[in-house]
Amino acid sequence: MPDATELALITASLPAALTFVFQRVERLLSSRGAEPEAHIAVPDALTGTLQLPLQPDQALLDQRRHELELLRDALADHSHGNVPVPASPALLRNWARLRDALEDIYSQRLTFYGEDRPASGPFVHQKTDVLTGEATGMDADDITGNARVVQDVGRVERDAKMIGMKARRIGP
Repeated sequence: MPDATELALITASLPAALTFVFQRVERLLSSRGAEPEAHIAVPDALTGTLQLPLQPDQALLDQRRHELELLRDALADHSHGNVPVPASPALLRNWARLRDALEDIYSQRLTFYGEDRPASGPFVHQKTDVLTGEATGMDADDITGNARVVQDVGRVERDAKMIGMKARRIGP
């Protein structure tokens, strides 16, 4: 039996979600993949607010390029939102893997209508055993929409400094 996320994706948001994710993947795998992407068509099915421009982490893009290529090829028949009814478990699994890779590369969550997960927007998850210097989750002059920072630290050394989020303005 599908879980809540799979049931939500089987609804009308899946075609828009597939199309949007494929557009991002094609851009990342193109010769302009490392460039910021400021002008994108955000589908109505996307919940939350993306922080634009979408800026890929080049090291993560390089590290995950082969995975992106394999998942793109596995889902090629669905690249324009063509979804069989009911959607197969393999389609949903591969779509979720592809989205997870994009979220990692962009450091932004991509959530679609009906899903039971945090809304779309920037996130940071920092994990370290020992903090000896300084760790800042987010530092921006303007953060609109949803932003999330999670910092997991085992031990903080003397004179170490941890900042979760620092901004002149957060929200609309």
